[in-house]
Amino acid sequence: MWINGAWGWMPWMWIFPLVFLVLMVTFIVYMMRGGMGNGPMCDSHQSHGSSTTAREQLDRRYACGEISREEYRQIRKDLD
Repeated sequence: MWINGAWGWMPWMWIFPLVFLVLMVTFIVYMMRGGMGNGPMCDSHQSHGSSTTAREQLDRRYACGEISREEYRQIRKDLD
């Protein structure tokens, strides 16, 4: 009749969706907090108030890949 009893492996079926849900929530939280781009030059949570100069902000944007080399050079030339 039933190899593993009447319920078989049914009690274990809830573990896989639960593990999947936990992994998805963890991934979403990780990505919303900055993912892997949260090094010292690419910190998206860093405050860019009056303590940083325009040149420092430009250097940070270039280091993070937000602007191209040509844009960096042009803005740097404009700042100097």
